[in-house]
Amino acid sequence: MRILIINGPNLNLIGQREPQIYGIQTFEAYLEELKSNSSHEIDYFQSNIEGEIIDELQKSNHDGIIINAGGYTHTSVAIRDCIKGIGKIVIEVHISNITERESFRHTSMLSPVVNGCIFGFGLKGYELALNYFN
Repeated sequence: MRILIINGPNLNLIGQREPQIYGIQTFEAYLEELKSNSSHEIDYFQSNIEGEIIDELQKSNHDGIIINAGGYTHTSVAIRDCIKGIGKIVIEVHISNITERESFRHTSMLSPVVNGCIFGFGLKGYELALNYFN
């Protein structure tokens, strides 16, 4: 299977940003481990720009998508509508437990339109999401 991982704004800073929440390993280093331990073909896209994330979702020809929309999780009706409209299997991932953080992070605009949600397991959440496709 071909799986696309999409990370949203500021997730390019994993490994340097708030290490007490996101850890010290970069996502790129983690991604190499994930790829080497998976039987799936994994593509990766990261953007700080909402429209670019939507474009990537719309043009995807992957069997499934794992998305961590970062801050857009809580604000983007546009990403939500896109996910709802593309007819793909989409798993939502968050590195932190969003329900233990600030109250504005407790509501996900995406959760009602994705196939499943994984949050609070650190970077391992991406591996757990990938296992869904086995």
